[in-house]
Amino acid sequence: MAKKTQARRADLRNRLIDIAEGWIAEDGLARIKARPLAAEAGCAVGAIYNVFGDLNELVMEVNARTFKQLGQDVGEKGQDPNLEPVDALMQLAVGYLDFARTHPRAWRTLFDLTLTESMDIPEWYRAELKQLFSYIARPVARMDPSLSDKEIAMMTRGLFSAVHGIVSLGLEKRISGVPEENLEDIVRMVLRRLA
Repeated sequence: MAKKTQARRADLRNRLIDIAEGWIAEDGLARIKARPLAAEAGCAVGAIYNVFGDLNELVMEVNARTFKQLGQDVGEKGQDPNLEPVDALMQLAVGYLDFARTHPRAWRTLFDLTLTESMDIPEWYRAELKQLFSYIARPVARMDPSLSDKEIAMMTRGLFSAVHGIVSLGLEKRISGVPEENLEDIVRMVLRRLA
């Protein structure tokens, strides 16, 4: 009996993640509401909270899938040890831009979900983020072997923040952003200058 209950819970959990992932891809985070989600999944609203603590936990599961896809799409770019470190960083940055253009709502949801360092964030979620940062850290470490691990981590986050800011402002067509048609050029220029 317990195995059947666990199997039903696991099935509902996966179904809810699948539905939320599809809705986020279509309409973004704002579409995720408990009642429509329950109706689509064919369950009671309370059943959602039997498998997830809250809707943020559900969205984090969707984000984990997005992190994995981002890692698959971007992670291998720039890992060729024969590439100059700055060229590797540029390949990663352009791959990131391409991912954001191709999956705009899923990409945006990675940042629309409000998470802070002080929150109790699951270790698996932090591990996914750490894995993505490791792709950047490798060429950073090669660029300047004298950097400490702490300095590499800080430079990695700084470079990510710079590229993300350029991509985000440009794709959202903010008045302070670079026009979308120039995003790849400006990302390359900034990374070349920073490096």
